[in-house]
Amino acid sequence: MGSRKSQIANQHPIEAESFRLIGEQLDESRFNSLELPIVRRLIHTTADFEYADLVRFGNNAIETGIDSISKGADIITDVRMIEVGISKERLNKFGGKVRCFVADEDVVQYAKEVGITKTAAAMQKAFGLTKEARSEKQEKNRASCLVPLASNITSFPIVAVGNAPTALLELIKMIKAGQAAPALVIGVPVGFVDAEESKEELMRLDIPYISIKGKKGGSTVAVAIVNALLMMAEEKTVNRDRAPCP
Repeated sequence: MGSRKSQIANQHPIEAESFRLIGEQLDESRFNSLELPIVRRLIHTTADFEYADLVRFGNNAIETGIDSISKGADIITDVRMIEVGISKERLNKFGGKVRCFVADEDVVQYAKEVGITKTAAAMQKAFGLTKEARSEKQEKNRASCLVPLASNITSFPIVAVGNAPTALLELIKMIKAGQAAPALVIGVPVGFVDAEESKEELMRLDIPYISIKGKKGGSTVAVAIVNALLMMAEEKTVNRDRAPCP
């Protein structure tokens, strides 16, 4: 990754000063060159240095996230707030899209029919597991549940959950059943009911994940992580393009 100076060069003066102050108080030697931009972004977003102690990276999560973004992976979110906060300009450069199904009419109806939350139903739709999605798959003569063709999503998307523990628990259940294979899970739901438990369950999986230990987290935290990954993917592309030909 590029140097810290190159990252600051394109920042607004106030933002640059904020990151300078963060650097004065944060023991940056605790993190490697991939982890540090995410940790800085988390602290900048929350004004809470405790996130440096709470953030967890599992199974080459950052490398996988950058690589997936660079290859055009879509990003599935549990709520609209995350969808709105993610930098579409950066993501679109790589061919990816942000997808959120929680407000879709079929999701709302399906959640009522089967007695689950809308965010859990939306996660099912994303991976083609609702009745409507299964029917569409059958019409297209597709057997695999790993490729959510019903929603036109890339095969191995990144999933960002920042609000609803039920969405993360549903995703974990699908992963264990072999019904979902996200490239990376950013699981950072906030709250007192099932938030901590769902994140602990995620961190027990042998998959790439970024999570926050304990009850803290939230949509803004998920957005901060995704946007940090997007900036790193963008910087990697710029550095590659600038590299001299052998």
